[in-house]
Amino acid sequence: MSLQEKLNTDLKAAMRARDELRLLVLRSVLSSMNYAEIAKQKKLDDGGVIEVIGKEIKQRRESIEAYDKGNRQDLSDKEKAELAILQEYMPAQMSREEITAIVEKVIAEVDAKGPGDKGRVMQKLMPQVKGKADGNEVNGVVTERE
Repeated sequence: MSLQEKLNTDLKAAMRARDELRLLVLRSVLSSMNYAEIAKQKKLDDGGVIEVIGKEIKQRRESIEAYDKGNRQDLSDKEKAELAILQEYMPAQMSREEITAIVEKVIAEVDAKGPGDKGRVMQKLMPQVKGKADGNEVNGVVTERE
């Protein structure tokens, strides 16, 4: 079963269970997926679906940060609950040690000498960790290593 089929199945289950929060989140993700399919003019594969879910997760994290700064705990808690639902559909996230190991390997492959080679390292690295690691954390590890 593809990830898109799983989302549709879970949407129907949320409707039956009258789980309003899950229903809201799944509808939002499916809507974003439809927009992405229209933009790309083709059906999304699992990688494309993960990319869309990743964008939704990033939006939720930014909202949580903004609500926390604005002392809106009620809205922050709602966003955190939505974030938890979205993370159920993402592949297992890599640990910092796993990211570091891949970064070391890529640095050796591209023969990076310093911070000026960061672009080449990131270009080769990001397709390998897409959906499995947060881009900011990957960027931090690369910056530390160079």
